[in-house]
Amino acid sequence: MTFENISLSGDGHMVTITLNRPQRRNALSLSLMQELTECLEAIGGNREVRAVILRAAGEVFCSGHDLSEMTGQNLGAYRCIFDACTALMLKLQAIPQPVIAQVQGIATAAGCQLVATCDLAVASTEAKFATPGVKIGLFCTTPMVALTRAIGRKRALQMLLTGEFVDAHTAAEWGLVNDVVPAAELESATRKLAEQVARASPLVVAIGKQAFYTQIDLDQAKAYGYAKEVMSMNAMAADAQEGISAFLEKRTPEWTGK
Repeated sequence: MTFENISLSGDGHMVTITLNRPQRRNALSLSLMQELTECLEAIGGNREVRAVILRAAGEVFCSGHDLSEMTGQNLGAYRCIFDACTALMLKLQAIPQPVIAQVQGIATAAGCQLVATCDLAVASTEAKFATPGVKIGLFCTTPMVALTRAIGRKRALQMLLTGEFVDAHTAAEWGLVNDVVPAAELESATRKLAEQVARASPLVVAIGKQAFYTQIDLDQAKAYGYAKEVMSMNAMAADAQEGISAFLEKRTPEWTGK
């Protein structure tokens, strides 16, 4: 697959997607969002891929929406932009493979939303996060959806209402990212996490990822009702039986993805 705004590389069971508009601070133009959604759709249908790393070229991870597309438009045009953004965020969580953000620098507005939406995230000590839309008269309402679900109400509102930056260690403390490492170790740390994910049965990981996002917004009783059915069906899978047998027999399981 060839793209104008992103690049794609593969290595074994892992693929890396790179936001490739460094001259525009990797801003999420309409075309970039559409390309990234298309790319994720293709990856989601590839049974050989077990983990996805989302990184960015240049010093900035993602500065949010491309503001050059946000002036002088009609309502339909703005709806088109935010429809594309919503479709992208939903696709990130809909594909069966876990997506890991590798955040080397600033992630603001929809860029911060992108990090919050990814299943996992590793950040450099140089990374910073903000939702500064309030400062330019365009409240970060769609980033708010992902941010609130990642870090909770009070912390999300602090970021949304002040627009101020949060450093990488605070982001980790708040749950926006999983880990913070020195810049020189970012790539290897992200890859290590991806490799850990890729060791598991791809079928079981897909079941678990879908179940996680389905149950997260249910009340507890409904969540348990749903989860017990998923786990019962999971137990019937060949990989579940293989994994249990391998554990009991003290050997390494051989996954078939079935």
